[in-house]
Amino acid sequence: MAKKNRRSSGPAQRAGGTRPGTRPASSRPDTHGAGADAGAATAPGAASAEATTRQRRTPVPFVARPFEGLAGEADWVAVREIVPSAVGTVRTTAEHGAVDVTIVSLLPDLMPAVRREDGQVLVALQTVGTSGDASRDVADALLRALELEPGDALTTNDLPEPGPRLQDVLDPAVPFEPEVRDEFDFWLAPGEHAHEVEAALENANELIVPTRPVAVPEELGKAFWCRMNGKEFLRWVVAAAEEETLDALARLAARRTAALEEGARLIGAFRTCGVLVPVWELVRGTEADELAEPVAALAERLGTALRTTDPLTSDERRARAGLVSRQVNLR
Repeated sequence: MAKKNRRSSGPAQRAGGTRPGTRPASSRPDTHGAGADAGAATAPGAASAEATTRQRRTPVPFVARPFEGLAGEADWVAVREIVPSAVGTVRTTAEHGAVDVTIVSLLPDLMPAVRREDGQVLVALQTVGTSGDASRDVADALLRALELEPGDALTTNDLPEPGPRLQDVLDPAVPFEPEVRDEFDFWLAPGEHAHEVEAALENANELIVPTRPVAVPEELGKAFWCRMNGKEFLRWVVAAAEEETLDALARLAARRTAALEEGARLIGAFRTCGVLVPVWELVRGTEADELAEPVAALAERLGTALRTTDPLTSDERRARAGLVSRQVNLR
């Protein structure tokens, strides 16, 4: 794993156990000796002027569906929100150097990005601290990571100001096609040994939620089988506006066709990144490779319901209200 960025112009260096997003010990005001004298000599109002300058940072406009317009929108949402371990490659546009960048789900200590000794750049989607636009956040981390020296890492995820988004930075000819992993083996480069990272890696691998992709029509997004607490679930990132998906599920529920198969019921949904992620609890012991046929049948019903534009009936509105009551907002 890359070492932390120690350049003064870069992100704050971790020290004394400091976690991402917190101020390292080395950056605390010096209350002894010369530091205290310098502070006493500061002109009146200087501190408040500095604070005012910081407050004037322009906020990033809120974007409800930040990954819309990217090839594989559902993949971006899934890797950011529900897939524990995944790796995929993207390429920046010629304006940004036409560089291949590895997008991953998670890095140690929730770091936003690292640049390995061999120059490979890894950017994580699951981090702490977000602005109003996840696409802008990831693009900012990616562009900052490209400026790192080999072996350095971003250790904080400072909120960016308005600027290029992933839709502006990435080459659409190189789609994001993540590979779901069983482990976080990408935390270390081949042949690399780092005791601290290896310990964290072992712990993370023990806690990982087993997850497998399940094939669905591309236009309907991405689906994933997972096992948690001895139960199996299907989580489906539907590539449509969340209200449209909610209406479609309500139509199915009103007709009692929302179940995946007998004993596999729709139990609720996540709302995240402007899309809906419905969740089915499966028959106990169901494996991912057993879902092809029932998922294909459900995909056909769901696709038909999504294409329907008639107003909801009274039964469908009641079903919709029930679904809304079982929704959870992830971010």
